[in-house]
Amino acid sequence: MSNGHPWLSIERGDAPLIVSIPHSGTDIPPEIESELVSGWLARKDADWWVHMLYDFAPSLDATVVRTAISRTVIDVNRDPSGKSLYPGQATTELCPSTTFDGEPLYKKTSHPPDATQIVARRHKYFDPYHAAIADEIARLRGIHERVVLFEAHSIRSSVPRLFEGVLPNFNIGTNNGASCASELARTVEAVCDTSRFTWVTNGRFKGGWTTRHYGEPQMGVHAIQLELACRGYMDDPAKVSELNWPVPYDEDRAAEMRKCLYAILEGCIRFADTGHAYGAAPQLSPERISTT
Repeated sequence: MSNGHPWLSIERGDAPLIVSIPHSGTDIPPEIESELVSGWLARKDADWWVHMLYDFAPSLDATVVRTAISRTVIDVNRDPSGKSLYPGQATTELCPSTTFDGEPLYKKTSHPPDATQIVARRHKYFDPYHAAIADEIARLRGIHERVVLFEAHSIRSSVPRLFEGVLPNFNIGTNNGASCASELARTVEAVCDTSRFTWVTNGRFKGGWTTRHYGEPQMGVHAIQLELACRGYMDDPAKVSELNWPVPYDEDRAAEMRKCLYAILEGCIRFADTGHAYGAAPQLSPERISTT
């Protein structure tokens, strides 16, 4: 769909499901990249290959909204006011100045964006992304009684600055139950529970700004975030460097995770259609979700 923003992708479907992919982008405008320590550091914390993990979503008639812009430019899943999503815990800013590991992103001869530059980036990237999400929610609410906004994310399994130990494979976030009906959370949990993967609901990641901002279950909009630990679908070295990260996408390596994600999105659609919780969908053959 043409929207006047070459970095913004909107694939429209008519099912009551929107998949938002805010962090898999790696594009950085040259004038910003020239101020950064390195292109690799600037892209290190991307949600690697998430758009490929979910490339089956249009076959479910889901709507997919994705930005190709790197989160280093602006993080469209942060509170635009700059308020921390996790007070008292390490996190990143609306326009990050460091990596997840605390490494400076900007050269000493340059500096992180000031207030004027942040406003400009919000206007250019943040606002159009969220206008697209809001428009798609309104369009689908005109068709369906309930709509699910599904936030698709991933992160390295171990990031000591952000959390202790090793993250579970599936990290479900519902803002402590405020962003969606409990039946939707149970539907997603049921798929996770029948897999070999570990999972938690509202653990370290409870849902970012998008989940918290749009989730109004009393108004028929149910928002849920799923943060994947990267080791579930790709090699995830304990120590990453420019030599080993990111690991190239491997469809065979990702196949088991993709089957679970397919079942999760099917469950989200069934919930939206009925308002009820369901158990896990039947096991799916890889052929049903293979890349064509």
